[in-house]
Amino acid sequence: MTGSQRRKILLVEDDAALVKVLRTLLESAGYEVRAEGRGSSALSCVSNEQPDLVILDLGLPDMDGNEVCRKLRQFLHPWAMPILILTARAAASDQLRGFAHGADAYVTKPFDVPELLKTIALLLGEPEQEFSRAS
Repeated sequence: MTGSQRRKILLVEDDAALVKVLRTLLESAGYEVRAEGRGSSALSCVSNEQPDLVILDLGLPDMDGNEVCRKLRQFLHPWAMPILILTARAAASDQLRGFAHGADAYVTKPFDVPELLKTIALLLGEPEQEFSRAS
């Protein structure tokens, strides 16, 4: 990344092992990462910290990720902040539901690292060449 300020990503995921992997990957790509394991804490975090992007799992312990996405769009940041759903739910109906609730992108687990980084770059309006080094 160019400039002194790194883009902030809020990672909403309750699987601690996956959080560790994603944090390492995203930080090595130049992002600042904040992780939350519950939908309710993610909503508070977005209000307080205003991340540049949210990566959101659908299977959270306290609420469905689609509900978190809907609330983010409805109450906090209507369309100003990209939301990427990263989930094991791969059915077309799940993808359509995610987009209907306000997601900008939908990536299924297991994910391809270069594809995930490219999707993040596109959502943030960053040139792709910045991420060829991280993948």
